[in-house]
Amino acid sequence: MGSRIELFATSNLFTSILKCIPAEIVQLANSLNFELYAVGGCIRDRLLQKNAGDIDLAVVGDATILAEQAAKILNIPNPIIYSRFGTALLQTHIGKIEFASARKESYSSDSRNPNTTQVSSIEEDLQRRDFTVNALALGLNGKRAGELLDLFGGLNDLERKILRTPLDPDVTFSDDPLRMLRAIRFAAELEFEIENSTSQSISRNAHRIKIVARERIGDEFFKMLSGKMPSRAMNLMVELGLMELIIPEVTAMGGVEQVGRHAHKDVLVHSIKVMQNVADATTEPIVRLAGLLHDIGKPRTKRFDPVIGWSFHGHEALGARMANSIGKRLCLGKENLHLLVQLVRLHMRPVNLTDEGVTDSAIRRLMVEAGDALQEQLILCRADITTANPKLVSRYLANFEEMEQRMGDVTAQDKMRNFQSPIRGEEIMEICSLPAGPLVGALKGRIEDAILDGVISFDYEAAKNYLLEIKDRVLNTDPKQLAEEIKTRSRMRKNVGNDFQFPEENSA
Repeated sequence: MGSRIELFATSNLFTSILKCIPAEIVQLANSLNFELYAVGGCIRDRLLQKNAGDIDLAVVGDATILAEQAAKILNIPNPIIYSRFGTALLQTHIGKIEFASARKESYSSDSRNPNTTQVSSIEEDLQRRDFTVNALALGLNGKRAGELLDLFGGLNDLERKILRTPLDPDVTFSDDPLRMLRAIRFAAELEFEIENSTSQSISRNAHRIKIVARERIGDEFFKMLSGKMPSRAMNLMVELGLMELIIPEVTAMGGVEQVGRHAHKDVLVHSIKVMQNVADATTEPIVRLAGLLHDIGKPRTKRFDPVIGWSFHGHEALGARMANSIGKRLCLGKENLHLLVQLVRLHMRPVNLTDEGVTDSAIRRLMVEAGDALQEQLILCRADITTANPKLVSRYLANFEEMEQRMGDVTAQDKMRNFQSPIRGEEIMEICSLPAGPLVGALKGRIEDAILDGVISFDYEAAKNYLLEIKDRVLNTDPKQLAEEIKTRSRMRKNVGNDFQFPEENSA
């Protein structure tokens, strides 16, 4: 009797795949005398009985001709055709289908893009695939309809949960170094092991990742972050030497330094754990990345004091700048980059606000600064509780729940989550007969502080009356004093106990 995978392959696979392909495409391939095969992930995932995505088709013939004619028959507008590479993409009424001419390739040492491509048989095409579990092909027409081609033991590797390359891994990874990142992603995503000679080859060829475009690296990295176990992917990235080449700031967090009885916990181990905690709470990859990078500034701010032990004062501010640089390197868009930087910069603030005696004013200020990302900020902060001491965990969570309740109360009373000064700069200029400049900012800042501190209510009339009350006093204030006031206000809004540290895990 065959294995579970073999039984599924023979009984269900052909029918399952054909349901996802318009019959006209198969009929058209027959009329053109092209061999048609489903390949790669769509085969692998169905054999593993996982949710399968788009369909990849290998065509022994010209895939672009097949795709163009199929688009006409199916009335598909704007098919994406890459004649140079012999590939095409159609969005059909059933789903996305990618067409690629069966081919063999050769590479130069300075590029992952093939410098020559030749039409080939399906057997030669499967040799160039990244892993044996992706080098499976199912015939869809002609004499091979329903036949599953497994030239490299991919079915056995699926059963054993092993990732290995069809050919020499040094050739596979040197030709296309992005496959090293794919190996790590698949290992984490599928919960597979990377076969020993394959993992050793990744370590040997890790330096080749430098020839891959940053956009492609960023794309694979975010696919890792988006999976169920990003922590496993990150640990493999570190272990196999790729993290040091892509985000060396992450590997710099590793290790524990001890002075006397004072040892700080391994920041890298902690950060990966926080990232996984975040992943258990949200699928948003930017928040997960913030979990990985939240303490990225600690190695550069680490100081030892004989009295208090280790401190990392200002690590969140430095970390925000470092996260900005890393985010750009990973080709984040402007909006995602802003969110990442904000999450890292503010990651200590909710913790600090769990102390007793914190005023509604301090809570309002955090809510205003966090804005629409408040819930993400709280998810990150909760995830930062990695102590093994159950008493501390219980204490922190109780404090969080109390703080969140207070935030809810403040939101209901003052609508702080959508806070904007009721008096805009243009109106201040008109009321006070002022040109644009620092005086307008000083007046607006005082109005905002009065609202945040509960001196006046959050409405237009109260804000306007307060402006009329203070304007003469502010206009007669020394300009240097006003400039210093603006700086002080900015510092106060960004600092709510930056020196906060979690107690040692052995604390009661």
